[in-house]
Amino acid sequence: MNAHLRAQSFNAAAAQYAANRPSYPPALLDAVEELAGRPLAGARVADVGAGTGIATALLRERGAEVVAVEPGEGMAARFRRDLPGVPVVRGDGNALPLADASVDLVTYAQAWHWTDAARSVPEALRVLRPGGAIAVWWNTTALDVPWLAAQHERIARHTGTEPPTREPDDDRAVRLAGFGRLHCVRRQVRWSRVVPLGVHLANIGSHSAFLVLGEAGTREFLTAERSRLRALFPGEEIEEAYVADLFVAGEQPLAATSP
Repeated sequence: MNAHLRAQSFNAAAAQYAANRPSYPPALLDAVEELAGRPLAGARVADVGAGTGIATALLRERGAEVVAVEPGEGMAARFRRDLPGVPVVRGDGNALPLADASVDLVTYAQAWHWTDAARSVPEALRVLRPGGAIAVWWNTTALDVPWLAAQHERIARHTGTEPPTREPDDDRAVRLAGFGRLHCVRRQVRWSRVVPLGVHLANIGSHSAFLVLGEAGTREFLTAERSRLRALFPGEEIEEAYVADLFVAGEQPLAATSP
């Protein structure tokens, strides 16, 4: 299944995505401000691949002036419903529908891997004002938690996707992200949330590997997983542990790397 079809699969599941996907901890936004060397309050921000607006809402709460960029019709429709006062334009990170030097920060929450870094890096730099920064982050599963590591191995086997691997070191991760020629700092923030079993399973089912698998294959996995997790968590309250993996990059030295 190609990346374009997997990316587009979210449109039919926008409500499920909005209701069950995790948000991001305050410490992550603190780190964005620290590494970018400026507060979000008053900053002009383009949130690219905004989806249903999970990250956009947090940026707005910090006082940023946000314009969202979202390629998917279904996701954009849900965004407008949930954040009616925020402008959202259709487009993607490879060809941003934004003017040159128009924003202070370009953010990609769970979205950078859907872009082609050879195109999306120059595009981000084009729309940034002097001294601006790119901030990219993902919620990654804390694989040092045994039951989560085992679950992700089962997911990989069932969906035919790559099994989880050890995170690369900082230098290699920066190169893999496509930021090798920029000044870039990586920061990881560990956090967790406690959710009902049904929300945990719906979160799993909202990932593209299951959305393209189809209803029968997804139902088969989630039914079996419900039984496994009930044995582990009789109260049906699940603590999901995450490591928010953040990269902040720019053409000029960042606050964390400046002398």
